[in-house]
Amino acid sequence: MDPIKQFSAERMAAIAGYGTDEAFTALSSQWRQMSMDKRYVYNFDWMGRPIIQYPQDIQAMQELVWATKPDLIIETGIAHGGSIVLSASLLAMLDMCDAIEKGVTIDPKVSNRKVIGIDIDIRKHNRKAIEEHPMASRIQLIEGSSIAKDVVDQVQQAAQGYERVMVCLDSMHTHDHVLAELEAYAPLVTSGCYCVVFDTFVEDLPRDFFNDRPWNVGDNPKTAVRAYLADHPEFSVNGEIDGKLLVTVAPEGFLLRA
Repeated sequence: MDPIKQFSAERMAAIAGYGTDEAFTALSSQWRQMSMDKRYVYNFDWMGRPIIQYPQDIQAMQELVWATKPDLIIETGIAHGGSIVLSASLLAMLDMCDAIEKGVTIDPKVSNRKVIGIDIDIRKHNRKAIEEHPMASRIQLIEGSSIAKDVVDQVQQAAQGYERVMVCLDSMHTHDHVLAELEAYAPLVTSGCYCVVFDTFVEDLPRDFFNDRPWNVGDNPKTAVRAYLADHPEFSVNGEIDGKLLVTVAPEGFLLRA
């Protein structure tokens, strides 16, 4: 067998085995819960900006962007800006690789690839840091509720003309809000690309784990995803991603559009 194919087959076999390894999956769930209690996800930066994600999910995003090569990434939820800087840097990576392959020079300031970041409250110090970041030329910030009609209209207008679009939802994590985001933005995802819904793991944690937040078991991104998928067969959960990450905030949240 070709050694590359052999390595891939061995890796897929190992990942498939995780799903039947009850001790391993239980330990992963236990670690995830304890790590959330200790605010572990707040410990990391991407290119100098705090990114509130597990390293596993950061890696998953890199793999998805490389595999699907989007021109536009739409993200709801900005916080400190680490996630949109991550997305912008991954798009810069695609441009660099295109330039090497074609033997040309690409001016990053005129690249077509960009990120649209939406947040109801972009704090002044975070906006300043993002706008002064080396990736700023690839980022468009929109302040307002991600489900407000004027914001949705603005994003839909900005998305016109892009051939490959990816969406990441990571703002308010209640069922109704996420379902409204899915209705607004998932249709913008192009065939072969992803809508990634973060914090679906709320459904798998003990009730009232986030006792200072409006989301809970039965009212969270995972319940919204399940409701959306029931009426939208063009999307499906890529369970292989869940299966290899094990520790992720987005179980059942990696939605591939056919």
